[in-house]
Amino acid sequence: MLVQLSIRDIVLIDRLELQFGDGLSVLTGETGAGKSILLDSVSLALGGRGDGALVRHGERQGVVTAVFDVPADHPARAIAAQAEIDTEGDLILRRVQMADGRTRAFINDQAASVQVLRAIGATLVEIHAQNADRALVDPATHRAILDAYGGLAADGAAVAAASDRVREARRALERHRARIEAARKEADFLRHAVEELSALAPKPGEEEALAERRTTMMQAEKVASDLAEAFDSVAGNASPVAALSAAVRKLERRGAQAPALVDPPVRALDAALVALDEARAALEEAMRAAEFDPHELERVEERLFALRAAARKHDVPADELVALAQRYASDLAEIDAGEETLHRLEAALAEADVAYVAAARALSDKRRAAAHALDAAVLAELPPLKLERAAFITEITVDEGSRDPAGFDRVEFWARTNPGTRPGPMMKVASGGELSRFMLALKVVIADRGSAPTLVFDEIDTGVGGAVADAIGQRLARLAGRVQVMAVTHAPQVAARAGAHYLISKEPVDGSDRVATRVAPLREAPRRDEIARMLAGATITDEARAAAGKLLEAAIR
Repeated sequence: MLVQLSIRDIVLIDRLELQFGDGLSVLTGETGAGKSILLDSVSLALGGRGDGALVRHGERQGVVTAVFDVPADHPARAIAAQAEIDTEGDLILRRVQMADGRTRAFINDQAASVQVLRAIGATLVEIHAQNADRALVDPATHRAILDAYGGLAADGAAVAAASDRVREARRALERHRARIEAARKEADFLRHAVEELSALAPKPGEEEALAERRTTMMQAEKVASDLAEAFDSVAGNASPVAALSAAVRKLERRGAQAPALVDPPVRALDAALVALDEARAALEEAMRAAEFDPHELERVEERLFALRAAARKHDVPADELVALAQRYASDLAEIDAGEETLHRLEAALAEADVAYVAAARALSDKRRAAAHALDAAVLAELPPLKLERAAFITEITVDEGSRDPAGFDRVEFWARTNPGTRPGPMMKVASGGELSRFMLALKVVIADRGSAPTLVFDEIDTGVGGAVADAIGQRLARLAGRVQVMAVTHAPQVAARAGAHYLISKEPVDGSDRVATRVAPLREAPRRDEIARMLAGATITDEARAAAGKLLEAAIR
């Protein structure tokens, strides 16, 4: 709730301090006294568009400060806290307008962006003027107004949560589809590679072993004859083994006659025989190794060349073919598993979508019921506002093809101003005065259901008088029982309904030829005289004062 407005060095305003209380406050005064400047200042403090022309001539800057007393759980405090602004105590919105067009914004004396100031201001004050009512002009807000009226916050939250689940399920599916698509492009290669490497069945260290075997077999033919000749020398006809063995036996028979002479040669000859026997065994082993089947060489070379060709093809060392085959098989398994995951994600999306549709349809049904109730409630307010032949229609268009977080429904307030005419969007069908009265009727109906704590009406009574003006005053007073209401008015019937009355006037500035806007609270006799002026014009008569007194008495009743 707006409790204080301070304006300094704005056009026609040197310094102005206003205090506001609960209920209905009206501002009256002659045309041109500065009411529009006052409202422009309020808009500036709420984050409205800045303009260097607002700064009083000769000054470098102007300042507007608005102080609000709002509950701790009000959305404005949450927005401020999110912007890391201290929210203890009152909310103080301050806007500095430079003469060169630049502006600066402050919230609780902390610098803030104009966007944050505007977001906070939108939750605190609604300014309604002819052809400038945000709630009616912008159809994007109509659905939220209907939901607030119908008490559908929980249902809306359920649909929003269901929409989030659909969105997340769709994102997960799309991400996985992208991965699957990329994998599918490699799947044919992977399958062929896995089949090829599985058929090849490489083994760790196989290339080295095959290369060594091939080299051995290729060299065997060159050394085979030398090995045979050496073997013949050791164990063949030319072998000294028989002669050495006979010599050893002969010496052994003489050993008893001269052991000192015989034993050392016998031991040496025995060692020679042992060495020859070892040489024979080694030569036999070498000869066996040198023996090979030419077909085996072909098989070894074929296998070796196949391993090396596969290594070149896959650009890895031959010893890494085993690990490569395992990796390809794992990638292929992931692709196959990915297809299963794809089916699972598709099922999850379908399930989330079914849940969303159910929640959105339930919300849509409740919206239609709330729309009927809202139409009836607004319609009941129209006759006293001289709109007895008009109709208020909440038009709901359903598009189940969308997956909007707020549901299937597009909501727009329509009107029909005369029987037999085609209804249409209120902004297009209603005139400025009719639009203001439609808006007032709507605000009376929904004031305690999502409205800002402060409503400002600018000349909502333009073009009406008598009973219609009185009906407007009654509704503003009713509205003020639930929210703070401020109204700029030229209707005495409206002014008489106010709990607080302020007079806006232009007065000369002492010691200069300038004039400045002043705002003064009116009570009792001055207030009655102002209402009398509104009734009679420049010359206030006794009859006008009496009529003003009757209006004030009627308002009290």
